[in-house]
Amino acid sequence: MSSFQNLRIVDNFYQTSAFFPMPTVMVSTLAEDGKTSLGPYSLVAPYYIAGRDYYAMLLCTRNSSNTAQHLLRYGKCALNFITDDRKYFKEAVRMGFPGDKPSEKMKDCLYTLEDGQMAAEHPNEAFPQVIGEAYQVMECTWMRELDGAQDDKPGELNGYPAPYHDFNGITSPFGAHFILRVDKILMKQRYYDAILNGVKAGDFPRVPVDYGYRDSKNFWYTRFRRPHPELLPIREASLESVQYAAKRADDTVKFTDEACMKLIKVPRIFLTTALKGCVDWAKAHDVTLITAEHMDIINDKRSKEKGK
Repeated sequence: MSSFQNLRIVDNFYQTSAFFPMPTVMVSTLAEDGKTSLGPYSLVAPYYIAGRDYYAMLLCTRNSSNTAQHLLRYGKCALNFITDDRKYFKEAVRMGFPGDKPSEKMKDCLYTLEDGQMAAEHPNEAFPQVIGEAYQVMECTWMRELDGAQDDKPGELNGYPAPYHDFNGITSPFGAHFILRVDKILMKQRYYDAILNGVKAGDFPRVPVDYGYRDSKNFWYTRFRRPHPELLPIREASLESVQYAAKRADDTVKFTDEACMKLIKVPRIFLTTALKGCVDWAKAHDVTLITAEHMDIINDKRSKEKGK
């Protein structure tokens, strides 16, 4: 006999039928008057993470929300990752009440707003501001053309008529999905330094986790606790197997034995992709024989940033 009970799945199942750990993000968008508006969201996740010419996040919203309507109109937003500070988390919950106008929500807002880097780089364009108290921010652009969503318009607040898209734009009478190209990742200095120089347990930001489930009275979340490291399993390939794959990776770019040694800890399923990345780097730098020194440069994805 099963040790589980079968719980009926209903609308908003992640809140009503599950305990689902999620991030807490304040999404900043441009309201009709050109001012920044904020809305809290948890249905945010990485979408395109590799192998394309840009990276992207996925945001799921109610299509009549201020955030969705603003994105349909202007296509710009910033994902502001807030800390577990009780005062600011309470403010996020307040700003999540549906139906309030942007001007009402933003009145006496506790968050400090400042310009992001996209505004500085594109002075002739309008961008929503970012939250100064956030530990990291992703400035994003909605990819309208995906799934043929470029003709989706704001204005329907009582349910959108069919037809609907599969994964981008208006996806149901009351729902919307936005694939957001990540234009910038902004990081506070402390965490920027940690990522570049090596993260320790004490370097992690105080990230809140909300539980998805909410009742008629409370929104539940947990505050940060010190993270614990767990060593990754290491299964080394043989040097011979890496050499075999490296010889077949490209007709002109070759690898020294020492360079191949740098790849023996790469899981076999990722080895071909890793070799292709090395070959692409070599061709971009006029290298025909990849050495161990070259591999160190390739492996250090942030070498240029550290050089600054």
